Amino acid sequence: MQKAKITDSEAAIGVFDSGVGGLTVVKEIFRLMPNEKVVYFGDTARFPYGTRSPERVKYLALENSKILLDYEIKVLVVACNTASSVALDYLDSAISIPIVGVVKPGAYSAARATRNGRIGIIGTNATIESQSYQKELSALNPQIQTVARACPLFVALAEEGWTVGPVARMVAETYLADLRLSGIDALILACTHYPLLKSVIEETLGSGVRLVDSAVATVEEVRRLLDGDGALAQSGVMPNHRFMVSDAEERFRQIGERFLDRPIQDVQRIEVE
Repeated sequence: MQKAKITDSEAAIGVFDSGVGGLTVVKEIFRLMPNEKVVYFGDTARFPYGTRSPERVKYLALENSKILLDYEIKVLVVACNTASSVALDYLDSAISIPIVGVVKPGAYSAARATRNGRIGIIGTNATIESQSYQKELSALNPQIQTVARACPLFVALAEEGWTVGPVARMVAETYLADLRLSGIDALILACTHYPLLKSVIEETLGSGVRLVDSAVATVEEVRRLLDGDGALAQSGVMPNHRFMVSDAEERFRQIGERFLDRPIQDVQRIEVE
């Protein structure tokens, strides 16, 4: 769908994820665009998306988008690799405002980061099975070779705060040992939970592998989009952010504060079917 130019620079950026992982994207928005107001929805009642069918993910992604559109957002960020992998084109055809997913920015950054043309990809089962990153990388450079691995337990480790220590190291070694021997020199963290495990992933793979954080790449793309439309927020007033979930507000707040490294004052519950 053709997108109109963004005219309301003071409108919020809408962000959704299947749970708390998308807060790594929000953290980057806070860092790179501190004047921007964020409206976030985490679908905690229907988490995880990584094991659901593409049809179901598309349905959930559209529902989440509609929740955020009620707040008159200026751009929608799909901060969920699973939804970005299987539902982005579907959303783009249904929604009139600009949409930014995490796959294309992450693939582009990885293509620039690699020196030998061998890139690893780690994510949820659905993201890996969709081959979305592989397709984007091939479109950018057909010579790039990829090695992909589903690492579902990394999500639980991130949410429980077990991002360092023997448990995290054991899981990382189990998942990544083959990648360490594959000759990759760049690794895409194709799940927004995974940046919390950067240190143990770096320790497992060694210093010769560059980690590509799709959250950072995505927010840089959002900033380019807004800047191109002259729609970056200019107000010097501290923005008032809104956080919403579909279940377990207190657990989201506790985990979310760890993800963001800052307090979350209030979390609103939104009823979903």
